[in-house]
This record gives sequence, structure tokens and C-alpha cells, in this order.
Amino acid sequence: MPEFIDILNAIVLFSNFVLVPAVSYGAQLALGALGITLVYGILRFSNFAHGDTMAFGTMMVILVTWGFQTMGISFGPLPTALLALPFGILGAVALTLAFDKTVYKFYRAKKSAPVIFVIVSTGVMFMTNAIVRFIIGPSDQRFMDGTKFIFRPREFKEFTGLSEGLALKSTQVLTLTVTIICVAALFYFLQKTRTGKAMRAFSDNKDLALLSGINPDRVVLITWILVAALATTAGTLYGLDKSFKPFTYFMLLLPMFAAAIVGGIGSPIGAVVGGFVIAFSEVIVTYAYKKFFIYLMPESLEPTGLMQFLSTDYKFAVSFIILVVVLLIRPTGIFKGQSI
Repeated sequence: MPEFIDILNAIVLFSNFVLVPAVSYGAQLALGALGITLVYGILRFSNFAHGDTMAFGTMMVILVTWGFQTMGISFGPLPTALLALPFGILGAVALTLAFDKTVYKFYRAKKSAPVIFVIVSTGVMFMTNAIVRFIIGPSDQRFMDGTKFIFRPREFKEFTGLSEGLALKSTQVLTLTVTIICVAALFYFLQKTRTGKAMRAFSDNKDLALLSGINPDRVVLITWILVAALATTAGTLYGLDKSFKPFTYFMLLLPMFAAAIVGGIGSPIGAVVGGFVIAFSEVIVTYAYKKFFIYLMPESLEPTGLMQFLSTDYKFAVSFIILVVVLLIRPTGIFKGQSI
């Protein structure tokens, strides 16, 4: 039987490499999936350009952040990117509204089928991706400043006397805090405000909503503003926690769509839950458990291999597998019938 101290070390090890990163990553996916859910629930199509909208908004945040840093403006222990976030949101709003006016509005007027909008959004995706790469380049960009850690592994070891250390990055706490605020504000907006109720009515029955005097252009406008704000916030939090690279944001489209579908496409609650389901699945399946089991098993039974189900190179494959399984077994997702 393992000693109590070994069990504690195993718990700390698991928390450091699985629990804490998965919670942070899940919050980022949840915000991204919310944007996908809003477009699907209100505008009735799957927006394949969402990942690159995140990239564009985050790029704007980075450019403004660099400008602030050049002028000596900072946010103390917090990242300067938080000061630049409103400017990034404005940039993303301008982008989404520009594409809506020049592209999507034309197909709405023609009452095109949803599959047409999917194809069109794919074209918008490639255009946005090209714009981002042209402006900021394809390489990794790190823009995190301020206090990087709330506490480091060495400090945790000294405080507890354990062999394993636990690191808590300020970006992880910031991600969870901002996500809670954004989700709470969005749910309040949709449930309590007049505009939010109009958007829900438009989502439930477009024809009846139009007969009730709801302005469809206003609903579309507010939807794109919310989507741009959620995408930019999610992208900025992801970039602060890891790094910014345009291709990575393109790849994030798969886990975000998986999160939205697992939770129930069109359901904001489902998008949040699905984000954490996908994040924990990816991290748990790709983590190497060798050291974890060394703490918990007798020496004679200690593993020699990595005890890893999949390499981290296949992280996004986990999202794909979950997506396929859900579509085959329960295509309506976890929160069946619950929409915006």
C-alpha cells in the first residue's frame, strides 16, 4: 500500500499536469464554443471562420499591446493585453460586420440553404487567415507580461515539504475569472434584457419574431458583436496562457466545434459544459501516467513505459474521436432540446 505522503505527491502531480491545465483550457474552449453556438442558434449556420476570427481579434490585441509597451504603459501585475482587449474586440467586430455586410447579407437576402453559408464561411476563414498571416506573420508570438506565476513549484515544495511541486500561473486564474464573468454576463443578457429576449425569440421562431416587430438586422448586428467579443476574449486568454500562432487558432476550430456539438449545438449551457468535457478528455488521454503510478503502486509493479494512451501530437485527434462518437450515438448532444 502506498504511504500517505506518496498519495499526496500523486495528487499534486496530477493536479499540476492534468487538473489545473484542463480547467484553464476548458474555459478557453467554452468561450470559443459559445461564439459558435450563438451563430448556429441565431443565424442558423456553422461558422467555420470562427477560429480565424479569434486569431484576428487576438492579433489586434497583440499589436495594441506592443504599442502600449513601447509607450511604457502597463497594467501592473496584470497583463497589458487586458488594457488592449477592448481595442481587439473593436477590431474583430469591424471584421465580422464587414464580412456580414459584404458576404453573408447577400446570401441571407437570397434565403440560401445553410450549407451555402458553411461554404461561404470557409472562404471567409481562408481570407481572414491570410490577412492575419500577412500582418503579423506565421510564427509564434508571446505577449504575456506582468506577474507570470502566483506560486511556482519550488515555492510549493518548500511550503508543503512534498517531493512534487504545483505551479499556478496567473494566466490560469485570469482565464477562469474572465470566463466566469463573460458567461454570467452573456446568460444575464440573453435571459433578462429586452434585446436578449428578442434574440432568443428570433432563434426559436424567426417568422413569428418578425411578425412581433423584432428587427432582424439589429439581431444580426448584436449577434456578430457578441461573437466577436467572445472570440477575441477566448483567443487572447489562450495566447496569454500559451502563445499566439495563426495556424494553432485554425486547429482550435475542431475542439471548439466538438465542444459545441457534445454539449448540444445551439445550447449556451451545452457549449460551456462541452468545452470542459473536451479539454479534460484531451489532457487526460495524452498525459503520461508513469510517475503518477510509481507513487501509487508497489515497487515490484511500477510501470516501465510512459503509460500514455496517445502522444500529445495527437491531442486534436481526441476531439475528432469524441465528435464522431457523439454524432453516431447522441447527435443532439448532452443538453438535448435546450437552445438559446
